[in-house]
Amino acid sequence: MKPLAVTSFTATTSVGRGIGSLVATRYAGRSGLAPNDYTEARTGVALPTWIGRVSGIEDAPLPDRWRELDCRNHRLAWLALQEDGFIEAVDAANARYGPSRIAVLIGTSTSTIEASEEAYRFFAQIGTPPVTFEQRASHHLHATTAFVRDALGAAGPCSTISTACSSSAKVFAQAARMIAIGVVDAAVVGGVDSLAAGPLFGFHALGLVSQNPCRPFDARRDGISIGEGAGFALLERSDAEDDPLLIGYGESSDAHHMSSPHPEGLGARLAIEAALTRARVGPEAVDYINLHGTATLMNDAVEAAIIQAIFPATLHASSTKGWTGHTLGAAGIVEAVITLIAMRDGVAPGMRVDASAQVSPDAACGPQIRFDDETRPIGVALSNAFAFGGNNCVLAFARDAEALRAARRS
Repeated sequence: MKPLAVTSFTATTSVGRGIGSLVATRYAGRSGLAPNDYTEARTGVALPTWIGRVSGIEDAPLPDRWRELDCRNHRLAWLALQEDGFIEAVDAANARYGPSRIAVLIGTSTSTIEASEEAYRFFAQIGTPPVTFEQRASHHLHATTAFVRDALGAAGPCSTISTACSSSAKVFAQAARMIAIGVVDAAVVGGVDSLAAGPLFGFHALGLVSQNPCRPFDARRDGISIGEGAGFALLERSDAEDDPLLIGYGESSDAHHMSSPHPEGLGARLAIEAALTRARVGPEAVDYINLHGTATLMNDAVEAAIIQAIFPATLHASSTKGWTGHTLGAAGIVEAVITLIAMRDGVAPGMRVDASAQVSPDAACGPQIRFDDETRPIGVALSNAFAFGGNNCVLAFARDAEALRAARRS
């Protein structure tokens, strides 16, 4: 594929709002995870686990023009859009290309389900839906995408992808295809997923939720910590030498099982290899991989085995879910943003959230899995997103045009 410039990007998670919060958290050694305060509706008992909640959403209603769309997912999207000059960057793109030439492509897994849950709780107590209940905000998978499009003043194609935890990685691939065939000149890609009781208790029913803060690739790992988050990126053609670049993507669907990865990682491996092929770089050219790394026994073991099979021991690979939690449908964009920050700053993140924390690396996971930050040039990086049903997506990025040329020469 022809590389696309990532001319603006931002993410908001439980560690804070915007890129600066992700950087500050890395240096401060502070996780965004905290004890769960979501209770089961019938019993009022909180599930013993840790979650990654974005602070301030409850006190940040949408502006009056979107009052009928007010719900947690849209508030989270609006908070994220206002960071890192992202709205201004899209305004400039609207002026360059025209609003009809900019696509808005958003990935989500739970969408506005929290608003639906609230309405049903109200109905159970009162016998009627709340007067504030609006179908567009509460029962519509596409609602958040439509809201983001309106908030940004874009008027091009508008699409929602919902493939569980790969949703907001797959939007990058969709954008690349749309720009390549000339449907649009630029695309806003992103993802938004807010906390809701349904997914939290659903993952618990599958036996996948840890009672502790998640510990990816640790020998003691025992499950995920669910978080919420939102992130966005602007993709466009550019000849600028210093823009970070989307250089490849790989998608696969192994359909092995509804909630367990293929035991040999077949689909995940196909996605990695496809991303490298599109990027026209070899495994030895990759400096860093942001792993899917959910901290379940099977997911981490399978993903680590694939990494060992494809990449040299010098690779630095890690999961950053110990800071943000697993943000489900927003994981693809959140971790793509973290990858872009790592390339920009020349710091490959580790997995030791607190510098003094004891870790127990799983010896079976191989030398590529790193628990400590490493200062190193990162010319090419991958970001993995593997989802229920075997819906896999891997994104390949280059720090800039020169880094890509160097990787292709090696």
